[in-house]
Amino acid sequence: MTPTQLYANPEDLKANPWNTNQMSPENEAKLDTAIRRMGMFKPIVVRETDDGFQILGGEHRRDAAIRLGIKEVPVISVGRIDDVRAKEISLADNARYGSDDIMGLAHLLDGLGVSQDDLESFLPYTDTDLDSIMSSVNIDVDALDYDESEAPSDTSPTDTSEKTAKTHVVMRFKVAIGDSERVSKLIQSIQTEQGFTEADALTNAGDALVHALLGASDDA
Repeated sequence: MTPTQLYANPEDLKANPWNTNQMSPENEAKLDTAIRRMGMFKPIVVRETDDGFQILGGEHRRDAAIRLGIKEVPVISVGRIDDVRAKEISLADNARYGSDDIMGLAHLLDGLGVSQDDLESFLPYTDTDLDSIMSSVNIDVDALDYDESEAPSDTSPTDTSEKTAKTHVVMRFKVAIGDSERVSKLIQSIQTEQGFTEADALTNAGDALVHALLGASDDA
C-alpha cells in the first residue's frame, strides 16, 4: 500500500457504509467555520474502488466542502485495499490516541489572543468546556492548592442562639497565565513573612493578598 496525494472534487468522493462517526448540527457549523478560517488543511483519506474513490476518513470534511462550494479538496489515496483493511483505517482515522494536558491546553488557548467566543465558533468545545479548561489557572483554588475541606462551614447548628459575625467572603478571579505562578509565589511568601498561617488555607491566602495590595497604603 503506497499512499498517493492528489486533489479531487468532493462530490466525486463516496461515503462508506460503515462510518459510525456522527456529528451534530452545531459541530457541523463549527467545522464549516474552521474550514472557512483555515482552509482544507487536512486531506480526506480514500481508497480506490471500481466505482471511484470511497472515503475512509474525512466524510464530514467532504460534506463541509460541498456545503461551502469548494470544488477541489486534498485527498490521500491508499489505493486498492480489501474491506477489512479499509475498516481498520477508518477506525484508526476516527480515533484519538492521546489526551490533552489541561494546563498546557489552557496556556496554548490563552496564547492565541483569541476571545472565548471566537474559539467556540470553530473548535469542538462548548462554552462550559472552555470555562473548565481555563479554570485550571484560577488563582484561588488551583494555583494555591487550596483544599476546600479546610474552609470554615457557612452553616451553624440550628440550636445555636448566637450567630458568629461573618468576617470574610470568597472571591474568585482569574489572572493571566504568565502571571499566575509569580502571584502564587508572592502570596505564599507573604503568608510566611507576615504569619498568615493560623486560619484555613483560603483565608490565609486572602489575608496575604490584601496585605500585598493594601498594606503599603495603610502604612502611609
